[in-house]
Amino acid sequence: MELKDSVAVITGANRGLGRHLATQLLERGAKVYAAARRPETVDLAGVVPLRLDVTDEESVRAAARIASDATLLINNAGVSTGATLVTGDLDAVRLEMETNFFGPLAVTRAFAPVVERNGGGAVLNVLSVLSWLHPAGLGSYAASKAAAWAQTDAVREELAPRGIVVSALHVGYMDTDMAAAVPAEQKTDPADVAAQALDGIEKGLPEIVADELTRQVKQGLATSPNPV
Repeated sequence: MELKDSVAVITGANRGLGRHLATQLLERGAKVYAAARRPETVDLAGVVPLRLDVTDEESVRAAARIASDATLLINNAGVSTGATLVTGDLDAVRLEMETNFFGPLAVTRAFAPVVERNGGGAVLNVLSVLSWLHPAGLGSYAASKAAAWAQTDAVREELAPRGIVVSALHVGYMDTDMAAAVPAEQKTDPADVAAQALDGIEKGLPEIVADELTRQVKQGLATSPNPV
């Protein structure tokens, strides 16, 4: 997909990886709808702030009506509560599944007809190394991202006949608010991850693996049920 003159909708675009994706898409000549639950927190010049709460289906439908010229959807918004599956707060587990699985699904369902009407395009789902690695301490988040990986694969097959290419971005810790407690040496620069993601979209890659940890985990899937 050619990103120059594309029209992108990015969820969770007010900070972290989403903000880097928005910045770099502008630099590549795209129009960008920077979506956030609170659009007033979007402070990036050149984008179109867009109210979108992935857990509120009316908000999602309204966003799809406004961004009716979209050709690229990036499902970036997510949440991590640190909940475990057996003893953790069940409301937190539900929140992660609503945000990280049902949220991207709702947004994709709303925007797929828009992208198709505009001649086709692409969807990128921002996933995680924890799609494949499932530590107990992050069981809820890992389960939601594993489910989102399955969603991505199924949606890719479903949308291909409609001229929409679906890609998955898998990455470990990035230097963002979500990973603030992680030592700096263990984190990847989100600007670099954004560049890899956009290059992958342009090439039509089904899967973008953005750091060495994630590549190692993927390679270990054949030999271990929970590779480290």
